[in-house]
Amino acid sequence: MADMSAEIAAEQAYFDAAARERGRRVAALGSLASSGADRATAARLRRHAEAVTRALGGAADAVAFGRIDDESGEAYYLGRHLIGSPDGGDPLVINWQSPAAARYFTASPDDPQGLVRRRGFQCTGNVIDHLDDVLFAEIAAGIAGGSADGAGRADVDAQLLTELARGRTGTLRDIVATIQAAQYELIRAPLQQVLVIEGGPGTGKTAIALHRVSWLLFQHSELTADDVLVVGPHPTFMRYIGQVLPGLGDAEVELRDISRLAPKVRRGRAEPAAVARLKGDARMAGLLDRALRNRIGTPDPAERLLLGSRFVTLPGEQVQQALDAAAGADLPYNGRRQLFRDRLADLVHDRSGVDPRGEPALVNLVERLWPQQSPAAFLRGLLASRPRLRAATGPAAAATGSAADGFTADELALLHRRGADRISEEIWSAADLPLLDELDQLIDGGPSRRYGHVVVDEAQDLSPMQLRAVARRSRTGSCTVVGDLAQSTGGWARDSWDEVTRHLPTTCPVRVAPLRYGYRVPRQAYQFAARLLPVAAPGVTPPEVVRDGPAEPGVHRVGLTERAGRVVAVAGEHAARGAFVGVVCPPRCRREVEAALADNGLAWSSAQQGDLGAAINLISPAEAKGLEFDAVVVVEPEQIVADDERGHRMLYVALTRTTGHLDVVCVGDPLPLTTPYRPDPGSADDQPDFTERSARLLAEHLAGQLRAGAPAAHWAEVLDEVRRQLDNRSTVGDQSPESPSKPALEPSPTS
Repeated sequence: MADMSAEIAAEQAYFDAAARERGRRVAALGSLASSGADRATAARLRRHAEAVTRALGGAADAVAFGRIDDESGEAYYLGRHLIGSPDGGDPLVINWQSPAAARYFTASPDDPQGLVRRRGFQCTGNVIDHLDDVLFAEIAAGIAGGSADGAGRADVDAQLLTELARGRTGTLRDIVATIQAAQYELIRAPLQQVLVIEGGPGTGKTAIALHRVSWLLFQHSELTADDVLVVGPHPTFMRYIGQVLPGLGDAEVELRDISRLAPKVRRGRAEPAAVARLKGDARMAGLLDRALRNRIGTPDPAERLLLGSRFVTLPGEQVQQALDAAAGADLPYNGRRQLFRDRLADLVHDRSGVDPRGEPALVNLVERLWPQQSPAAFLRGLLASRPRLRAATGPAAAATGSAADGFTADELALLHRRGADRISEEIWSAADLPLLDELDQLIDGGPSRRYGHVVVDEAQDLSPMQLRAVARRSRTGSCTVVGDLAQSTGGWARDSWDEVTRHLPTTCPVRVAPLRYGYRVPRQAYQFAARLLPVAAPGVTPPEVVRDGPAEPGVHRVGLTERAGRVVAVAGEHAARGAFVGVVCPPRCRREVEAALADNGLAWSSAQQGDLGAAINLISPAEAKGLEFDAVVVVEPEQIVADDERGHRMLYVALTRTTGHLDVVCVGDPLPLTTPYRPDPGSADDQPDFTERSARLLAEHLAGQLRAGAPAAHWAEVLDEVRRQLDNRSTVGDQSPESPSKPALEPSPTS
């Protein structure tokens, strides 16, 4: 460009004029609420004004992020919200969701779509620092002449690279200014479908889904912000993404983590993994339905009711007919119960001429034959009763012991538990919550709110029962599903999207749309993590990473006693440079890292409390999903792999949270490509090979526990007691390996 400063000055004058008009509109919005005819109208107008004001921004926000010039000489400035002109003519800035803005995102040298130029602005507040032009004809000529190579590659312009280089914060930012063509195609995909946005780390899939919500709201007047639900994996993630839609002017979209799709109950019950997985199985829906139907009783041959001072006798056959008629109605349990009560009242009235509604005798008979239920009370009673669990299993299981459409005896034993003495004292597990939601559907007809569009993020990890809870909140079947099979972990790790979508609404077609390019994770970090893919997810195609990072990953091999100190030192160095740091730490290592942070006087935040925002953030591998940091320190990869059935996928997640620096601090292997030794109380034949290296690692772990838990003067005493415990297990027929020799239990010299 011949004279960059002159171009910037001309554009700045335009930005200043648009900012003045924006200021006038914001001032007008401030008085909008007072024009409401009543309090409710005024409140709606105020919420609308606040949402539009947030989207318009203030002095700290640029009025536009880009400009397009077409062959006719027309120029259009693009921003997050429409800014009109003072005289009512053509707008100064058009909305990024408008049809006129589409070419900014979709034009290319191969297909310029009538554009001669696309210009991107880099600003501090509303002050233009730099601008970048894409001149389509020049690029096309260069490609034809062999001097440029745009074909088949991501168009990574300076504006995108500048945005990616910006420091992270505790919240996700919008990507309006840097939406790429492939992302834009998914953002504006048709509403009536189940759209699966599949992408590796850093492909922008979560941001695409959120911008898709904003685009759909702009394009479909029948869809309002409070008619959209966004579901995520945990509260930290929801806080992380929570500012994107308000920043785009869509503040009333409802955001919930998956645990909030359930009736309000006391939570916090710990549960074995096998029980949690069983409760997530889709077969639980059938078991709950059968168990609920089993609560409907059988009448006596003659039912006598005392109404006032006289008895009325109802033949049992007629009562049974009323039961059968109500049971066949297409209503939830309590609705059918009401229908039965009305039919029973009609029978009494026909025989006696008396209206029995409200009479204790009728109320008691209804309660005996069709007891009233609530989700929590019903589930508590069912899980506490072996006979009721057995009665609710499917016919194949009852006849053959197979779990074809029911449950085996062993599975029913896993489900059984003693309930609390009072329903108010019952504590529920995370796996119980979808069961309570299913029962809410069966008993009372399900959630009071159903939505025109539902977004579910990290969907690859949800159980069938959780997915059913999501599906029943869709009124139309329209869904956006976000995830990555290579990051699918936990009890319901998936290898295909069909395993997910089969539990979602079937009223709309399903489309799986993979994202090709990875923008966030730098090449060096991703290449390090991608070495896990042949083991973790051999069928997954990795994204093409488009940018380099500042450095190669740092690998810090240390002794056990040095580990926590090195983690804190590395994290502290990054934080001192102003980086937003994530320390991905397996639960077994967490206490030592917390203690080291405290000893070094470093402030930090915990994702366990749903809190991100300090310079240093301590997170578990599971909590890391969907988050991003300027620098990531991964603690003890071998332990991360050992902690999860799909541990290599969990490690892949941990290693790909960075936008810049990656460090690994470990005693063991920094990139384990085989399954490490997992202590197992079962048969030795079921364990992986226990090598000399496994023995050393276990010894280092035990030595660290011993140092932390007992004074040095008592170490020998503790070791003797450990040997006695192991010998005792061996003499009573335990099949675990023989006790290690004394040297294997002594503190390792490398610790």
